[in-house]
Formats: sequence, structure tokens, C-alpha cells
Amino acid sequence: MTTRYSWQNIRVFIRAKGGISAVEFALIAPLMVLMYMGSIELSFMMTMDRKVTSAAAALGDLTARDDNVSDAELGQIFQATRMIMEPNDIAFARVRISSLEDRGCTDNVVVGWSDAYGMGAHPVGTSLTVPDDIVPTCGSAIFAEFEYDYESPFGFFITQPKKLSDEFYLRPRRSEFVVRSN
Repeated sequence: MTTRYSWQNIRVFIRAKGGISAVEFALIAPLMVLMYMGSIELSFMMTMDRKVTSAAAALGDLTARDDNVSDAELGQIFQATRMIMEPNDIAFARVRISSLEDRGCTDNVVVGWSDAYGMGAHPVGTSLTVPDDIVPTCGSAIFAEFEYDYESPFGFFITQPKKLSDEFYLRPRRSEFVVRSN
């Protein structure tokens, strides 16, 4: 009689449908919450990466539009790139703007001038490796670099700071060279 009673209980348990949804939800809900939080964290980082790209492009573009850049103008250009990063803390950003020049018409590209915020400027006269056809023979190009250490506001999946960076090469618009003055 005990075996019949146990088989009957097992059959009743197998046929029971009440509570299945609750069990399924309990199994799936943690995974769904993790996916949701991960997508939010990833979208925040992607938004910040877009801001880094925009800031680097603006830095190079604003510099390339001028034919003579003074300390005051460069300070305003750096301030404009900081505004792009708002409301994020600019203290995590590193910015560098340089003029890459081929003054001797020898296809030897060197740094004509460089200025930076949060990182070292390239020494004047040093040679930098640049992609082909960026700096024209007997001309120059503006090289803008922007780096940002992104820290996730949540820290669930992105637990360590990630370095987001971008760089742009732009040719001067008004003259062959952008001159740096004090």
C-alpha cells in the first residue's frame, strides 16, 4: 500500500501546474536583471566613447580653422572640448594638440609645436609615425589626441577604469601651417 500511495503522490506532483510560472520567474529574473544592468552599463560607456570622439574632433577642427593659435585661443579650445564632456568629470581626461610638419619638403614629418593638458606635449622636432598621405609634402597637419579614463557608475560588469581614446588628423584650412604664438 505504501508503494501505491507514493506513486500516486508522484503522479499528482507531476500533473500539478500551479506555481510553474513563479518557479520560471524565479529562475529567469536574476538573469534578466543582470542583462538589463549590463546593457545600461554598456550604453553609458558607449555614450562616453562618443563624447571622447566628439571632443577629439572638435579639438583638431577648431585648431585647424585658424592660421595662428595663441595661448589664449588654445585655452579657449581646450575649454570647448571640456564642455563637450559635461557633465562628466574632466579630471579624468588627457588632451594633446600638435602640429605635424614637413617644412623641408623631404617627407620627414616632425612636430612643429605641441601643447597638452593632463599629458606631456610632444617635444618639438621629434619625428612621429603617421599614416601615409596625412601630412602633405611641404605642408602640415593638426594632430589631436584625447584620452579619458572611464569609470562605470555601477561597477557591476565594468569594475576597472577603461581608457577611452581617439585621435584625429586634420589639415589646416587657411594656410599650409598653423603657427603657434604666445
